[in-house]
Amino acid sequence: MAKKAGVVEIQGKDYELVASRIAKFRSEHPDWTIHTELISNEDKVLFKCTILNGEQIISTGHAEEIPGTTHINKTSALENCETSAVGRALSLAGYAGNYNPTKEEVEAARANALLLLDTLEKRQITDLKRE
Repeated sequence: MAKKAGVVEIQGKDYELVASRIAKFRSEHPDWTIHTELISNEDKVLFKCTILNGEQIISTGHAEEIPGTTHINKTSALENCETSAVGRALSLAGYAGNYNPTKEEVEAARANALLLLDTLEKRQITDLKRE
């Protein structure tokens, strides 16, 4: 069965990407606001996201990332953290999709994907050396 757009499988469970949930949220609530706030960008990155209907807080989400600890955080810890905070706030506002993985589950899935890519790249290099 084909996956719907914006949904990926992580550890055997469907996960709707944050970008897809933002698009759905914007379509259904064009007057509501997604407000992000950088709390810290020192030893670790901390973000807070608040979803508002005018002045009324609908939900908040927080995220923390440590630069350099994962493949994505080597170059994009700030962006990754902000997206995670937005995803958590959207989940609490009812835009969670079918599955809301923990940070650890997402990192494990990323690590598995990177390992697979590394393995494929090594095979390609070996194949090229044989030619």
